[in-house]
Amino acid sequence: MSYQYTAKYTKIPSGYMGQIIEWEEVITEGKDLENCRLMLEDALKEMILAYQKQNKPIPNFNYSV
Repeated sequence: MSYQYTAKYTKIPSGYMGQIIEWEEVITEGKDLENCRLMLEDALKEMILAYQKQNKPIPNFNYSV
């Protein structure tokens, strides 16, 4: 199963802030847009691992199999 989420990027003084719209706990910053995308992808993977370790359900607002 793979999940699809919506990312939102906002320009901030230090670069960009990225957030997963459907999972507001997944948020990060990067020095430029590409760095922010990579950081957000990593933050999402880490959040999924943390939820799995805690046996918490992973939000799957939009998913495809």
